[in-house]
Amino acid sequence: MKHMENRNNVTEFVLQGLTENPKMQKIVFAMFFVIYITTVVGNVLIMVTITASPSLRSPMYFFLTFLSFIDACYSSVCAPKMIVDSLHEKKTILFKGCMSQIFGEHFFGGAEVILLTAMAYDRYVAICKPLHYTTIMTWQVCWLLVGVAWVGGFLHGFIQILFIFRLPFCGPNVIDHFMCDLNPLLSLACTDTHTLGLFIAANSGFICLLNFLLLLVSYVVILHSLRAYSLEARRKAFSTCISHITVVILYFVPCIFVYLRPAATLPIDKAVAVFYTMITSMLNPLIYTLRNAQMENAIRNLCSRKSFFREQINVP
Repeated sequence: MKHMENRNNVTEFVLQGLTENPKMQKIVFAMFFVIYITTVVGNVLIMVTITASPSLRSPMYFFLTFLSFIDACYSSVCAPKMIVDSLHEKKTILFKGCMSQIFGEHFFGGAEVILLTAMAYDRYVAICKPLHYTTIMTWQVCWLLVGVAWVGGFLHGFIQILFIFRLPFCGPNVIDHFMCDLNPLLSLACTDTHTLGLFIAANSGFICLLNFLLLLVSYVVILHSLRAYSLEARRKAFSTCISHITVVILYFVPCIFVYLRPAATLPIDKAVAVFYTMITSMLNPLIYTLRNAQMENAIRNLCSRKSFFREQINVP
């Protein structure tokens, strides 16, 4: 009962943001507003292009559609509030809003981890077992893998909230971050959080590390098997795999750095969090389109189709 009363003493948290310098806050607003709009537009463009292009009806692009959707949602969990907060001197977030933000981060983050693993499995089957690809990667299997990603992400987010929500917070309530995250909140709790910090390292950090190593090994196997292919087939498969590996490294390395360590807040954590919550989501559309001739052609066809319809509408 005492813990419940203590916890209720804190109804909101104060976020310190990326910087407390007023001039720098204006730069932060402009820069991250552009990054966020670019992220959402880029990922929506990929979703629309794949949905509207019959030539992209394959499991790889099916997974890419959901990856783009997750990236757009993931960046929307923290970016809009951070952008709005950069215009205000005092940045606050309600206790329930803070819990919702943590759940959203880990829900979409967990779903993305599983989806990237599914995409690696798809490439493994396509390159290492091409004759069995259509029988293994059926649409039922694809939907099952996507379902597992969503359920896994939900469970991961729910487990984090289950433990954080029960912690007593009795003050101070200042979070040295631009968003609510696990490690900064643990340092504010009015109880010993050492054991919980180890659990978070195991639940988030170790899972990220394990998946990262698994993905790297799978792509090494895939690249090794390319020796048996023709030069053109090798070039195409290599280009696709390098895109996937780049995304995996950009996403997993910052997450491993933040979560696979004892609960502590470091000055560099803000920059790292910006990278895996916003920058990676913005870069994914560029990575998957610039190295993919099919996607580039599909986007051109989509744009030319829109131009054609616009011209038809304007014809008197």
